Amino acid sequence: MPLKLSLKPGEKFVLNGAVVQNGDRRGVLILQNKASVLREKDIMQPEEVNTPARRVYFPVMMMYLDESAAPKVYDEFAMRLTEFMGATRNPEVLADCVAASRHVMSREYYKALMAARKLVDYEEGLANVASGVQDRSDAG
Repeated sequence: MPLKLSLKPGEKFVLNGAVVQNGDRRGVLILQNKASVLREKDIMQPEEVNTPARRVYFPVMMMYLDESAAPKVYDEFAMRLTEFMGATRNPEVLADCVAASRHVMSREYYKALMAARKLVDYEEGLANVASGVQDRSDAG
């Protein structure tokens, strides 16, 4: 089944390890076979790995982008996922953790990445709530 990517002008993405950038107009790319594709918004740089959820996401991203590196980064993923799971009691978040783990074990790295993305989004939501509470206490 082909994958259709609609690209914004100048949007970057990784295709099987190569960084590709769209030209100055909107574009459409159709991939006819299986390939590792990751949009710029989903690519995390090593210096951005600064929270527990991001420490889970990053090794999954590395496994997805370079499946041959999976054995090297799996232990990091397992350790960071265990730490994250030990720090939360939210059943939906724990289910996302289990899903990420299952997908990694099945070598379904893109699905694992999307489950790990939910952890990052959850964590960012908590940070936004905390900063909103802090802002309100400063106002008073």
